Amino acid sequence: MTILSAALLLFLVMDPIGNIPLFLVALQGFDRKRRQRIILRELLFALAALLLFFFAGPYLLSLLNISDSALTTAGGIILFLIAIKMIFPATMGRLGQDDLELGGEPFIVPLAIPFIAGPSALASVLFVVGRDTSRWPEWLLALLLAWLVSGLILFAASPLSERLGKRGIVAMERLMGMILTAMAAEMMMNGVAQFLRHLP
Repeated sequence: MTILSAALLLFLVMDPIGNIPLFLVALQGFDRKRRQRIILRELLFALAALLLFFFAGPYLLSLLNISDSALTTAGGIILFLIAIKMIFPATMGRLGQDDLELGGEPFIVPLAIPFIAGPSALASVLFVVGRDTSRWPEWLLALLLAWLVSGLILFAASPLSERLGKRGIVAMERLMGMILTAMAAEMMMNGVAQFLRHLP
């Protein structure tokens, strides 16, 4: 896995395109400057959560004694499930979406967690850094790149929503889901192949 492929993987899991409507609903009662400040604050909270998993992840994997093949296969399965939800979104909505009905200024929940740094993104960070801990500077750069691009998209949520429209956003999210499906399938096959190579 290269820096760019890891960054693409994390970007797809963060799903900033799919988060655009959710952010617009949560921030619809605020003026433009206030929206930008809230988005920046929530992005920083999300980054803190992602970095926590990034640096604590290797110790957790070592403690659980999880093999590389098991980690790769499990990561592929998780990503496949995420991709399926992106392609065929559930009718009940996303985790934390009910919190949008509470009113007031969102704080950490649900914008930072789980919309940006949700269970899927945190598990993906754990998977990426666990593949080769000696390359952690590269994985950190990949995480920061994915986070930065996601943040830029969310900052431009209003104009992007106007240009793409609801159908355009749905189409983009499903395209991202298709790409993630292919990456997940590749990971699962690599994990199984790695396991078979180590059989006596």
